Amino acid sequence: MRSTDLSRRAFLGAGLAAGGAAALAACGGSSSSGSSTTSTRRGPLQALTVSSDLYVDPRPQRFAFIFTRGEEFVDAGEATISIRPRDGAFGDVIPATLHTEGLPAGRGIFTAPLLLPRAGVWEARATLDGRSATSFFQVSEEPVAPILGDRAPDAASPTSIATLGVDPICTREPACGLHAASLSDVIGKGRPVAVMFATPARCQTRYCGPVLDQLLAVAPDYAETIDFVHVEIYASTEGTQLVPTVGAWGLDSEPWLFTVGADGTVQERLDGAFATDEIRGLLDRVGA
Repeated sequence: MRSTDLSRRAFLGAGLAAGGAAALAACGGSSSSGSSTTSTRRGPLQALTVSSDLYVDPRPQRFAFIFTRGEEFVDAGEATISIRPRDGAFGDVIPATLHTEGLPAGRGIFTAPLLLPRAGVWEARATLDGRSATSFFQVSEEPVAPILGDRAPDAASPTSIATLGVDPICTREPACGLHAASLSDVIGKGRPVAVMFATPARCQTRYCGPVLDQLLAVAPDYAETIDFVHVEIYASTEGTQLVPTVGAWGLDSEPWLFTVGADGTVQERLDGAFATDEIRGLLDRVGA
């Protein structure tokens, strides 16, 4: 990825800042069964895809999305999702799971496992308490970032001793303690690794700070079996130059959390936004 290739990152930021409108074809719901949480918000229900690297694969993928009404997020109620390629019919209606633990109040996300067998633009019809919103998302032929079974890049990451020209190496206040070891020194060295790519100070999606805080909160419970590393996105607090490690991993959005097995292969990944229960699930499985 080129150091200036920020189109997807900027797109996600714009969409979330605008309450999802930038990536949305909105559709008013026809049901009157909505809960008080949704019915008291003004404006049509809108949906925005949070997942950023969807690709053709025979295995189900985590599909994350959010609901908004006007400028307000909506994260309560029963949700479902159904998808179709542009020239096809909608598939099965799949229940979505709401995740809120560790995320800012009102900023929870919904997830569902989806099969994506074809590349191209897909349409999603999401419902919340019977009210619907339609949005579109892109499915690529190949993933951009590493996926299950890939060899994890062993590129160095900035540390307090070897910063790789990155300043600051952590934009969290106060700085987190996950910069003592470089990824090049821990990946494939006999212990599982959890690496988070996130920039609390400059995050376009506004989820980086909360998900990093979540990881810091649970990391002590796994410290005896898993190595933890945090990598910033940008090389400084100004400009668009990326941390070299970000390019090595092929990331064009944030935040990301990867778990890497003791043998150096990627086990699982989360992106866009994720809650504490999802983080613990990844850590439990990679450390088993």
